[in-house]
Amino acid sequence: MTITKPLITVHPDELKFQFELDKQSYCDLKVVNNTEHHVAFKVKTTSPKKYFVRPNTGVIQPWDACVIRVTSQAQRDYPPDMQCKDKFLLQSTIVPPHTDLDELPQDAFNKDSGKVIEECKLRVVYTLANRNSGDGSFASSNENADYNSNPTLQSLKEERDSAVRQTQQLQQELELLKRRRYPKSSGFSFRFALLVALIGIMDSAAESVEAPYLYVPCTDSAAESVEAPYLYVPCTASLL
Repeated sequence: MTITKPLITVHPDELKFQFELDKQSYCDLKVVNNTEHHVAFKVKTTSPKKYFVRPNTGVIQPWDACVIRVTSQAQRDYPPDMQCKDKFLLQSTIVPPHTDLDELPQDAFNKDSGKVIEECKLRVVYTLANRNSGDGSFASSNENADYNSNPTLQSLKEERDSAVRQTQQLQQELELLKRRRYPKSSGFSFRFALLVALIGIMDSAAESVEAPYLYVPCTDSAAESVEAPYLYVPCTASLL
C-alpha cells in the first residue's frame, strides 16, 4: 500500500502554553485523519511526569478529526530564558476498519513489526500571559474578568472597603476625644489669675480700715524686681 500524503495533520504545529507560576496551563491539538482508512494514534513526550495528555491514544474514523488536550502541570520557577526543551511525538498508523481502542495490539506503534508508522514531532513554546507592551509589566485580563464575575470576590472586596472606612472613622473619633481631654491653653497663666484674686481680696479688706494704703505681702513674681517686702495698694476715696 502506497501512501502519498500524511495520514494525519496536526494543528497547531507546536504546543504553546501560557506560562504562569503555580498555575496549570493547557494546549489543544486538533488531529485530522486525511485518509479513507481508520487511523490509530499515540502521543509520547520526553517529560511524562510534567504533562497530562487526554486522550493519549485513540482511533480516528476516515476523514474525521479529534482534539487532544495537553495540560502542563504548575511550576514553581521560571525556566531559563523562558525556553523549554520538552518534545512531543505523535505516532499514527492505519488499523483495520471498526478497530476499537481496546483492540489495539501492544506492538501497534512498533516500527519493527513492519507496519508503516508516521511520526509528527512537536516542540513546546512558552508565552507569558497577557503581556503589556507599554511598560513591560504583566497582567491577566482573564483574572480580572473572573474577579468581576465572582460574587464571592466582590463580597470580600466590599467587606475590606467597609473595614477601612470603619478604621478611619475610629481614628477620627479617637483624635476628637484626645482634643476634648487635653484642651489647648486659653492664654491666661495661673499666676495672673492668682494676682487678680488677691487684688479682689485687698479691695474688700480696705473697706474696713481708715489707712489710705493697704500693706500686702508680695507673692507675685512682679514684686521680685523691687526690694520692698510689701506691696502698697492705694484705696479709693469712696472706701476711705
